[in-house]
Amino acid sequence: MNTALNAASSDMTDDTTDYTADDTTATAAAQRVHPAERVGPAFSVDGMLLARQKTRRAIRDIAARVMPGMVEEDAVDMAKQVLLDAGLALSWHPTRVRFGTNTIKPMKQASVAGVILQENDLFFIDIAPRVEAWEGDGGASFVVGRHADYERCARDAEQLFHELRAIWQRERLSGRALYARADRIARTMGWELNFDLPGHRVSDFPHATIHTGPLADYDLSPSAMRWILEIHLRDPQRRYGAFFEDMLLDDADYR
Repeated sequence: MNTALNAASSDMTDDTTDYTADDTTATAAAQRVHPAERVGPAFSVDGMLLARQKTRRAIRDIAARVMPGMVEEDAVDMAKQVLLDAGLALSWHPTRVRFGTNTIKPMKQASVAGVILQENDLFFIDIAPRVEAWEGDGGASFVVGRHADYERCARDAEQLFHELRAIWQRERLSGRALYARADRIARTMGWELNFDLPGHRVSDFPHATIHTGPLADYDLSPSAMRWILEIHLRDPQRRYGAFFEDMLLDDADYR
């Protein structure tokens, strides 16, 4: 199988009317957080990184079990079992494995039933497990056998993600500007960017109680460890597509 670039409190004193400079700074910082980037009471930097690590590992484990001749629905059942066997909770969106022509479809659109993975074919995985209180979310594309166009599409989806993450770190673009840049780059690569997958929040579960709007509509520069950047490239003739998504993280945490 060819893989495609395979958030201390200080001690309290008896005089509760006095505030230290640190207290004031922390309060001001909390007030500056945009409502779209709030987190829940269980948010933890270590917890979010753990959820990401386990999500990426699960993607690799699922991909290793996908073989030509499998029916897509059987691959989805297998993927769910891999997550459960790893102690992960099936969480806030369906577990997806998509084969062949189903790779062009937006996530909210159902797959055509009964698609069988061919000897030289393309598939992607999209999972959203939960690790204790923390949401994971990730996706990647893979090629079985040999097919130059499928390999390039899968590789370009991941490459575009990393290009955009570097641009975000360097230029601190807004979410809206980041996706506009993604569209331009995708076109130069010869692909169509699917705006039906426009990125979204991630946090302690459930992030939907905090914010449900897409990253592509966010007019500020997104903060690290708050958003999932989604890239779905499609062949301009809509014959196949490739998907890659991961958490927006600074280099120090991206490993």
